[in-house]
Amino acid sequence: MDLKQLEYFVRVAELGSFTRASIALDIAQPALSRQVRLLEVELRQSLLTRTGRGAIPTEAGKLLLKHGRGILHQVDVAREELDAVRGGLAGRVSIGLPPSLSKLITVPLTQAFRQQMPHAQLTLTEGFSILMQEGLRVGNLDLAVLYNSERSPELETITLRTEELVLISPKNSTRAGPAAKKGSSGKRQPIGLAEVAKLPLILPSRPNAFRILVEGEMIAIGCKPQVALEVDGLNAILSLVREGMGHAVLPSYTLSNAEDPGHFTLRSIRSPRIMSELMLVRSSRRASTDTQKKAIELVRSVVIEAIKPYA
Repeated sequence: MDLKQLEYFVRVAELGSFTRASIALDIAQPALSRQVRLLEVELRQSLLTRTGRGAIPTEAGKLLLKHGRGILHQVDVAREELDAVRGGLAGRVSIGLPPSLSKLITVPLTQAFRQQMPHAQLTLTEGFSILMQEGLRVGNLDLAVLYNSERSPELETITLRTEELVLISPKNSTRAGPAAKKGSSGKRQPIGLAEVAKLPLILPSRPNAFRILVEGEMIAIGCKPQVALEVDGLNAILSLVREGMGHAVLPSYTLSNAEDPGHFTLRSIRSPRIMSELMLVRSSRRASTDTQKKAIELVRSVVIEAIKPYA
């Protein structure tokens, strides 16, 4: 099997189009089509269904796509290790970040990466935990920062931080519920989880990690959330909270994504606290390169430093 042909097929299958793949690979479309066809002839399988809108993998194509990603990843690992023999860290590292953290750490992580591994290539992808876990499984991601990742023999996890979720409310507004009272010190008073359950909440849809965690803690004390809106977008959730459409339950550093954090108030949740684990995860089925090991150190230090002010 020709590795170049395999790479061409994987790119066409991922992009769903010979035209887009030819642009990405910088190869003429007729030549690209010919190489993919030669691979089909060699394997005696139809790998792609050509349509007027693009190309869709057949069942055989889906199977080859799954294995092909892993094969190409191992080739990259081998090349990187050979480069390391000559000295210096090289190769590519693909890291997935959750929306709540991406704005806070993208710049410092990129700067640290360039300073300490100038010959390596960094790819950052933003996404929710369920999508990033799939990315780790199929080989699209080398590392991912996830919340409350499942324990699995296929995944290696490092806990970066255990933190509590807080109630994020619109400032000086009663449209979404009772205003947060201040104590004698001027700080916002904590609120019980049972009281949070009575408020109109803006939550992501299942299987979002925060949604599952909030519902689980409420069920444990005999109540359930009053879901006013289901919204799968961090900026959209904050915008709706700011407009008084409801409250959110998220980490406090989530407000680093807001244009004006002064439009919000934060309240600690008690009885019980909602504790979430922030984890760095990689696939245990793939060899870890020296570049990836260094990237793990960088991600850990950058994340911990970035969220320290929000403790």
